[in-house]
Amino acid sequence: MKTIAFFDTKPYDRESFSRLADENLNIRFFENKLNADTVSMAACCDGVCAFVNDSIDKTVIDKLEEYGVGVVALRCAGYNNVDLKHANGKIRILRVPAYSPYAVAEHTMGLILTLNRKLHRSYIRTRDHNFSLEGLTGFDLKDKTVGIIGTGKIGCVFADICKGFGMNILGFDPYPNENFKGEYVDLDTLLASSDIISLHCPLTKKNTHLINRETIEKMKKGVYIINTSRGRLVSTEALIEGIKTGKVGAAGLDVYEEETTLFFEDYSEEVLLDDKLSTLISMPNVIVTSHQAFLTREALDAIAKTTLQNLTDYFSGKELINEVVVNR
Repeated sequence: MKTIAFFDTKPYDRESFSRLADENLNIRFFENKLNADTVSMAACCDGVCAFVNDSIDKTVIDKLEEYGVGVVALRCAGYNNVDLKHANGKIRILRVPAYSPYAVAEHTMGLILTLNRKLHRSYIRTRDHNFSLEGLTGFDLKDKTVGIIGTGKIGCVFADICKGFGMNILGFDPYPNENFKGEYVDLDTLLASSDIISLHCPLTKKNTHLINRETIEKMKKGVYIINTSRGRLVSTEALIEGIKTGKVGAAGLDVYEEETTLFFEDYSEEVLLDDKLSTLISMPNVIVTSHQAFLTREALDAIAKTTLQNLTDYFSGKELINEVVVNR
């Protein structure tokens, strides 16, 4: 039997993984995030399961190697929190490349609909017995242009949803997808032409702060910016500035560049010390959700099944089809 140290555990993780794991894997669930201070919890384990805000840096990798841990199974698609070059030859890094693109794409459209039709504000008003419609005017999505940056599986599903609303669809991706039902254009054309811009790309060194003062300046006045991908794709300072000037009409964020110590935790009894996040949350035309776009029953089961299969394949010596290989 192989023992797996499972970090950053939440009740929904325990339920799906406990239900689907076979008798050959002994999972030790820890609430702590994986980092240099907690990596010792993986001692005497054969593998590690980590999530998006766990830190698999040089120190953690060296400690895992020292403990004899040969595999880190990421229960997510992204791997920007892993030092891949340092892991090369020391630790095998596995991931879940796809779970439910529908979950993230549908959440994205939910953010757009809520922002546009002011559903969040209406909900609060009617609870206070305020039935005024003042300030709740939205716009038809039909014939509006949506710019999708990143046209992988999630981007393509989101494009299909937008097509159902009768929207014009533009796409930008260095690697065009034949399944994308929209028109590919260069980034500047997408920025200048889109009423709504939605991010569905992985985070890399090249696209960190892809949304910044310069790119926002190229956008339409009143543009909606939606990010359900990775927080550091958007410069928070530039976004706040754009909202204050009216250049950005609204923002829907399921991710935030400084989310690591905040998201997935309950701080409702504490003062929020992050001034930029506090500013965003206070704005009536901004919705921040806590990295929940993936959170559907179907997605959780798919994540668990793929992660467990990745681990089983590793310990069985099979081909690791979901291994993340460093670019040499």
